Amino acid sequence: MKKILIPALVFATVFACKQPQKEAKSEVSEIQQEEKQEITQPNPEWTYLFDGTSFKGWHIYNGGEVTDTTPWKIAYSAMVFDGRKEGPEYNLVTDKEYTDFKLSLEWKISEGGNSGVMWGVKEEEKYAQPYLTGPEIQVLDNEKHPDGKYPSHHAGALYDMIAPPENITNPVGEWNKYEIYINHKTNEGKVWLNGTLTAQFPLEGEEWATLIANSKFKDWEGFGKSKTGKICLQDHEDKVWYKNIKIQEL
Repeated sequence: MKKILIPALVFATVFACKQPQKEAKSEVSEIQQEEKQEITQPNPEWTYLFDGTSFKGWHIYNGGEVTDTTPWKIAYSAMVFDGRKEGPEYNLVTDKEYTDFKLSLEWKISEGGNSGVMWGVKEEEKYAQPYLTGPEIQVLDNEKHPDGKYPSHHAGALYDMIAPPENITNPVGEWNKYEIYINHKTNEGKVWLNGTLTAQFPLEGEEWATLIANSKFKDWEGFGKSKTGKICLQDHEDKVWYKNIKIQEL
């Protein structure tokens, strides 16, 4: 009997040792698969405005499609404005209009460069430029661009209206991240630069009117008036990069 029991006992022991290992491997595999899904599957609440390979969903303000003849290119999964010294402007706007949303994107500016992200832009012939209607969140090399002398013109600012509390931009050549929150239902606008709140403001009412009255836009008939409009990436002549552009409508 001993000759029979010992192998049985050994087999049972070996099986018992292997079984938890098999289960452990299975659990690890499931966890790895879940992590892979979390990385590869975008949040269903977000809509990507840039697919990393084309300008689908975008066009030139008061112009047409983005072609090879414009300074806009795609490189390394980013929209790149190559810069220009003369000629017409090529501000980039979404095909679709938006009202209440969260916008997330990353940007990188060239040395001494200037650009901006606008919302509420109305595309009409009577408005030659998107900034005539759309408020701007500034994109800037704070150190070397002339606008760096004015805090309300710094990166992270609601341009010419609200200055960021401090300069928290990454060095030129490195990526920065914007999160822009526009909600007319609650009359709130907020901007985060690299995770820090840099501007908070109403979108209408007496306080909003005062902000405009104290800015360069005070006599601009259509500025900041529209709740619904297009999102714009500004051509300010200087080279700039944008990527990971996504929106969540509220």
